[in-house]
Amino acid sequence: MSASAQTSTRDTVLNLLLQQGEMEAGDLAEQLTISVQAMRRHLRALENEGLIESSCPSKGPGRPSYRWRLTGQGRDRFPDGSGRFALGLLDSMRASLPEQTVRDLLNQQAEDKAQHYRRLLGDGPLAERLERLADLRRDEGYVTLCSPDDDGQSWRLQEVHCSVQRIAEEFPAICDQELLLIRRTVPDCAVERVHWRLEGGHACGFRITPDARA
Repeated sequence: MSASAQTSTRDTVLNLLLQQGEMEAGDLAEQLTISVQAMRRHLRALENEGLIESSCPSKGPGRPSYRWRLTGQGRDRFPDGSGRFALGLLDSMRASLPEQTVRDLLNQQAEDKAQHYRRLLGDGPLAERLERLADLRRDEGYVTLCSPDDDGQSWRLQEVHCSVQRIAEEFPAICDQELLLIRRTVPDCAVERVHWRLEGGHACGFRITPDARA
């Protein structure tokens, strides 16, 4: 089977699981008019990519009857209108509210999210907190890298993919909110932006330096 045919088959499997919720390999094979053995190979490939997962409710004699369903990552493959909704909402807010009110609302969201982050990060060493912060950001769709800075004292937090990039292009105030978020998440540090995608940088980057007074 060609690579394009394999891709088409697997896309069809994902669509069927989205529509049906859960299906067995035999039912999927019947829908696509291919052998069960071939379908199981496709399912294992999709499982290895983290797009589907299986459960085995049958405990009777004979071969287990696995039922397959989409993972969260699998559902993310389908179109998501949340970005357009957020842009529309911000447009409405900008049209009906004073600019400072909109900024205050965004800043309050940053404060609330930073408080949530701090609860999850705990009070460990800064290196551990920043690595955990990078993990949290990756879970939210960012591609976040954390590494020691060249000065030997600071850390670099880089986001080479921003999950709110499209919104930030229309509302640069979102980037101010992100900077405030990082500052409030590590209040014992000085945080400055050193790269900014909206100014042509390849990533959004922050330098995080422990505050000697903390």
